[in-house]
Amino acid sequence: MLSKMAFCKLAFPVLVMACLLFPFTFPSHVSVRNDAGVKVSTSNSSQKVNVSIYYEALCVRCAKFIVNKLEDVFENGLISIINLRLVPWGASYISKSNNTIICKHGQDECQLNTIQACAIYVWPDVNKHYGLIYCIEFLAIEERQKEWESCFKSLGLPQKHILDCYNSGKGRTLELAYANETAHLSPRHAFTPWVVVNNQSIGNDYENFAAYICKAYKGNASTESCKSLPSNINSTSIAKKLTSSTPTKKMLSL
Repeated sequence: MLSKMAFCKLAFPVLVMACLLFPFTFPSHVSVRNDAGVKVSTSNSSQKVNVSIYYEALCVRCAKFIVNKLEDVFENGLISIINLRLVPWGASYISKSNNTIICKHGQDECQLNTIQACAIYVWPDVNKHYGLIYCIEFLAIEERQKEWESCFKSLGLPQKHILDCYNSGKGRTLELAYANETAHLSPRHAFTPWVVVNNQSIGNDYENFAAYICKAYKGNASTESCKSLPSNINSTSIAKKLTSSTPTKKMLSL
């Protein structure tokens, strides 16, 4: 079971249960289609920054990013100015011989990618599905991914709809849509996690994603996180970092 220390840091059990009990306290969302023809949920606010994370469930670097970096947006207020999407496909591909999904880190990863896709589908509000994804990725870091079902109990979440989605084949359909979306990225993703801010990849500088969010945000709301960023971050320096997206051998092996 996930350690209490990890979840005390984010207070996710309280957060997720609050989301389930009070669903109307969050901003309303509408369904639209992106360039790949995939339905996505987005806020009514056109001022928010669109942030998409392309990853696979058992990529160690992805798991550490989701657990150690991405969780910051829920703590520092950035979540209020972004439309955050998680896309669990990454380096997976479809076998031409038998049309099965092949995942970089094996069948367990295929299962967890699909479980996470189902969570996103069943609970489209990111405040809800991120808790489960966080828990699964935390276990992956500790090489305890086979205990993923314990996350439902840790978070006090019902698992029936998620398992129904997985077992019915709906999860595979969702994954194929993510495959299509990932294949249509421009430029194509070179490694994972592949972070895209307002349709612009930030390449190797993905751990500095908060700076790109704050630079792209044109709304009136402000967050302490943006105020604390170095004042020398500007469009020129960000543009230079966008060109450094060539993966290293270490990145390709994870």
